[in-house]
Amino acid sequence: MNNLRFRRTALALATAAVLPFALTACSDSDSAKDTAAGPSADASTAASSPASDASGAMTMDSPFGPACSGVPKEGAGSFDGMAKDPVATAASNNPALSTLVAAVKQAGLVDTLNNAKDITVFAPTNDAFAKIPKADLDKVLADKATLTKILTYHVVGEKLTPKQLENGSFATLETGKVTTAGSGESYKVNGTSNVVCGNVPTANATVYIVDTVLMPK
Repeated sequence: MNNLRFRRTALALATAAVLPFALTACSDSDSAKDTAAGPSADASTAASSPASDASGAMTMDSPFGPACSGVPKEGAGSFDGMAKDPVATAASNNPALSTLVAAVKQAGLVDTLNNAKDITVFAPTNDAFAKIPKADLDKVLADKATLTKILTYHVVGEKLTPKQLENGSFATLETGKVTTAGSGESYKVNGTSNVVCGNVPTANATVYIVDTVLMPK
C-alpha cells in the first residue's frame, strides 16, 4: 500500500513539473509563427509599392494628345517603331507628316536631323502646312535658304520634357527662340500652335506634333 501511494505521488509531481514546460513550448511556437508571418506580409507590401510607382512613372512619360490616336498601333509608324529610328526616318513613316518630310528632303536636312543628338522637333502636320496659301507654300519650297530657316526654327538642341514646356523659352537651331506654355496634356508653342500629339520618342529626338507651322521672325 505504501509503495502504491508513493508511485501516485511521484507521478503527480512529474506531471506538474512537465506541464509548464509544455505550455511554454506551445506558446513560444505560436509566437514564432506570428513573428515569421509578420515580416513576410510586410515584405510583400513593400515589394508591390515600387512596382506601382514605376508603372505610374511610365504612364507620365507616354505620348499624349488627341492626334496620338491616329498613330498606327504597330509597325514602323507606331510609337514603338518610331522609337527605333532617327527622327527624319521616323517622321517618314507617319502619313500625317508627309509634307514635312518632303520639305526636309527638299532642304537637304535629312542627314542633319538623323545625325543630331538629343534634340526636340516641333513637327507640323500636313494640315498645318495646308493653312499656308498654296502659292506662298510653293514659293517657300522653291527657296532652299528660306525653307531651311523655317525648318531649323522647329528644332531645339535638347530633349524637352512636358514639364519644361509649361513655361519655357528655347533657342532653336535657326538661332531664334520659341516659347511654350501649358500644362497636363494641353500646350501651345509661340501662343498659336497647339501640340496635338506630344512627347513622342525617336532614337535621337523627342517630337511634339503641332497643328500650325512656326515662323521665325
